[in-house]
Amino acid sequence: MTRGGAYVTVGTVGTAGSTLPHPAPLSGASYSAIELMPGDREVVLLDQRALPLDERYERLHHVEQVAVAIETLAVRGAPAIGIAAAYGLVLAAAGAPAGEPHFASEMAAAALRLHRTRPTAVNLSWALARMARVVTQVRSLAAPARVERLAAEARAIHSEDVAACRAMGRIGAERVPGDAVILTHCNAGALATGGFGTALGVVRASREAGKRVRVVACETRPVLQGARLTAWELARDGFDVTLITDSMVAQRMRRGGIDLVVVGADRIARSGDVANKIGTYGVACLARAHGVPFYVAAPFSTVDLACPDGDAIPIEQRSEHEVRTCGGVPIAPAGARVENPAFDVTPAGLIRSIFTERGEVTPPGEAGLMALERIDQEGGKTGRI
Repeated sequence: MTRGGAYVTVGTVGTAGSTLPHPAPLSGASYSAIELMPGDREVVLLDQRALPLDERYERLHHVEQVAVAIETLAVRGAPAIGIAAAYGLVLAAAGAPAGEPHFASEMAAAALRLHRTRPTAVNLSWALARMARVVTQVRSLAAPARVERLAAEARAIHSEDVAACRAMGRIGAERVPGDAVILTHCNAGALATGGFGTALGVVRASREAGKRVRVVACETRPVLQGARLTAWELARDGFDVTLITDSMVAQRMRRGGIDLVVVGADRIARSGDVANKIGTYGVACLARAHGVPFYVAAPFSTVDLACPDGDAIPIEQRSEHEVRTCGGVPIAPAGARVENPAFDVTPAGLIRSIFTERGEVTPPGEAGLMALERIDQEGGKTGRI
């Protein structure tokens, strides 16, 4: 990656190149899922639909573009979706009418549009609620000041997510043996967050702690986020990664050599039940059958204490097209009925621990999560509950 003038030029496979505008991402990495550019009028995102063949950055200027990017998985992963929504409201504020009543109604409409994009990831509504509090505070300010305040809050959400990923990574790394093979499902890395990653944050923190870690990544049908994104991240960052199909997990565990499973989460209910990418529940069942510890890593913003248990988590139903095709190529007859839930729910009883930036909950459940809720986040207190 070479820096030139106002841009960072990124070499890509299958294209002449792409540009990631300067300055460097908030995470300090060489790539980022999404960034708000200086001037607060432009959002740049890495189009994850194009990976791994094309590292292509898209420039967005309107909240509707951000909403479509979330819906179409150009940006995905619960924390990254929340950050994208926050940046989308900054763009909405930049284009909103100057008058106070009109500004408020415009922002409410923008928030509603973003809220409707994807129902399962609670980080989306969490980030929108946090931004809504700032919208109320800045209603009477001049337009430039409104945008500046909202941009500061959105960047704070982004920066705090990176710090949370690093903190939960360090906590989770303590559970990783010195020479470990870690299995993960879907993508819970830098691409799914503000940077560093949740499940892959544990992997990265383990290597930083001097441990030898190797990763087995499930391909994760139907849209292959493990193959296209997790394997891309890990290979790019120099990790030993082996890609397997989802149906190989049982045989891989039966053979031995998987020391632990770490996955991310899109919503954690008060009971400790976890919604994550479809297929996670099956991996958890197989881990239990083979005596492999199963861990979840997620920021505390993914915990929804208002949701009693997994049965109350809304599960997004996506297009039949994602199952009928693979890489855009039809693989099923047009008349076949299709189900395509984007997520499933893993009961708390199958999970050894949940890692958050506030601490580890072992075993997962209401008492432990409520204890983390009471921890003063700014006091830096963490621990095992």
